[in-house]
Amino acid sequence: MRISRLYLPVPLASGADVVLDGERAHYLRTVLRLKRGFDLTVFNGEGGEFAARIGVCHREAVSLTVGAHRPDDRESRLDVRLGLGISRGERMDLAIQKAVELGVGAITPLFTERCVVQLDGERKAQRLEHWRRVVWAACEQSGRNRVPEVLEPRSLEAWLPEAAGLRICLDPHAVHGLRELAPPVGSVTLLSGPEGGFSDAERDMAVAAAFVPIRLGPRVLRTETAALAALAAIQTLWGDMAV
Repeated sequence: MRISRLYLPVPLASGADVVLDGERAHYLRTVLRLKRGFDLTVFNGEGGEFAARIGVCHREAVSLTVGAHRPDDRESRLDVRLGLGISRGERMDLAIQKAVELGVGAITPLFTERCVVQLDGERKAQRLEHWRRVVWAACEQSGRNRVPEVLEPRSLEAWLPEAAGLRICLDPHAVHGLRELAPPVGSVTLLSGPEGGFSDAERDMAVAAAFVPIRLGPRVLRTETAALAALAAIQTLWGDMAV
């Protein structure tokens, strides 16, 4: 039977007993349906993971005994940062989930001219928390022990000056592909647009910020497909699969 993995954003140490809070306890007991004596793997995002065993598991309390530490590292050797135009509901969730599986190091949701999602105040805070939970679950599923950060949503104009390393902007109208770029020295910053793509003015801003427009092929890809296809190609060329 596959050993379940659980993200616990608390200090962890071999031999310690950890009492789970309501949400994590509910997830372990009701969703994973684990019981007393079951083994699992826990991690807190600080690197490596721990064996653990459930000591108490009932409606009133769930606790774990933390076992041996395993310094497993499944991170990409390439630091990739993703600026992602905000899209609706499940499309955004899918893009974030799969970006984590593909080894992205950080994600910044971006407000753009053609963004159809309006977020402000409490709703923005709720969506940010939701996206971070999508990342946690993707790390649990994919085996990652470092948790990529989802940064505060901001405007494209405010985010562009923060980009570093090789800067790539996905643009179906571009004439060059990824294979034409020199391998990056350091990090990669990938910019992917929302539903409806970038406006001409936004493309010009990206180019002025040293982003290289890149096309992924002759077909126009959906917003959630474009970012994932680019991440997979980047990892193949320069990251996980590069030799």
